[in-house]
Amino acid sequence: MSSYLITCTPAHGHVMPLLQIARHLVAGGDDVRFLTGARYADRVRAAGAEFLPLPAEADIDLDDADAAFPERRGLTGPAAIRFDITNLFVRPGAAQLAAVRRELAARHVDAVLTEPLFIGAALLSRLPREERPPVVALGIFPLGAKSRDTAPFGLGVTPAPGFFGRVRNAVLTAVAERGIFAPVQREADDLCRRALGMPLGRFVLDWTTGADAVVQFTVPGFEYPRSDLPANVHFAGPLPSPAADVVLPDWWADLDGSRVVVHVTQGTIANTDLGQLVLPTIAGLAASDALVVVSTGGRPRSALPADLPANVRVGEYLPYDELLPLVDIMVTNGGYGGVQQALGHGVPLVVAGQTEDKVEVCARVGWSRAGVNLKTNRPTPAIVARAVERVRTEPAFRARARELAVEFAAFSALDGLDGVLRSVVGEGLDASR
Repeated sequence: MSSYLITCTPAHGHVMPLLQIARHLVAGGDDVRFLTGARYADRVRAAGAEFLPLPAEADIDLDDADAAFPERRGLTGPAAIRFDITNLFVRPGAAQLAAVRRELAARHVDAVLTEPLFIGAALLSRLPREERPPVVALGIFPLGAKSRDTAPFGLGVTPAPGFFGRVRNAVLTAVAERGIFAPVQREADDLCRRALGMPLGRFVLDWTTGADAVVQFTVPGFEYPRSDLPANVHFAGPLPSPAADVVLPDWWADLDGSRVVVHVTQGTIANTDLGQLVLPTIAGLAASDALVVVSTGGRPRSALPADLPANVRVGEYLPYDELLPLVDIMVTNGGYGGVQQALGHGVPLVVAGQTEDKVEVCARVGWSRAGVNLKTNRPTPAIVARAVERVRTEPAFRARARELAVEFAAFSALDGLDGVLRSVVGEGLDASR
């Protein structure tokens, strides 16, 4: 049996995949402690892990950041990115580190498992290896490792080949690190100096290259190739779809294969304004012969107009392991997990997301040729309709999605995680797992 400390910023999209990992480790007989925000205490305990609360100064509701930071409202572009990284992730880092160090001092931990935006773990990784357990970064977002072959993470810029591509990448990296994100980096370095007496040592969005291992939950075919990929990065394949105890809706029998099925979703968090993508998709496909299957991500049916077109079917939550084999095209704002679940079933995509990590997810969809990237948060109905028709009528999109599905099937994410943990923990992890 091994003992793990999982650390996670208090955001739904961060916590949910790490709870899958916690459940897996607990099922294997490991002792798992989970440090995150108080509102996730019950979910952590339900996963079989011990809940550890973040200090109040680090327990920010990232799913309602505008309430915590009213000055955030209205920010766009680089100003919005700088604000979020500084206030939502970097500044809580000192309190996060203090909580982690208290736990390490109190009880033995074989490894700290963390998502990449928990900056307390970035600070911990700066300590000499003999003063801390291994730090394993869990890649639940697109890989941000800096490379001469890629543009800086967060810009949504896809690779360009050859010498001129590398020159472009170098220029963009300099602009990002010395310009756009320079104030963020200064704050991160100052924070690290106050906590540990040294600067962070790496670009704040690339700190995981200093972790003992990175378990990236995707396949190489859905990630930009890097000739200088850090040796600590291990591709494990996407996490499996979480088990869903959902009663199938009355209309489920309509998905009988007689009509094309287009599924549209804005996920479970960025769905307060269904006018961004769900309503344009409904409107754009109203005259289509396809069935439009809407998942509101937990929003009530009343969040949609009462008089929907006849070809629309709505559910608050839908079980992807049962739905996706019946879907022909998925329209989404680009959540990493949902996109990979679709590709795992060979479903091509239309994606429209330009915020947070979604800009990078959507860029990879377009780059991989498994779908169409609309490069906007709010497409018009006509734009969505044209993109869906293109994916529907051009076989190359489905062919590429099916190629990725074959690659996905060759990986087992949780087995891959176990293999990495065996390598960093050693004999403490049962080799039979």
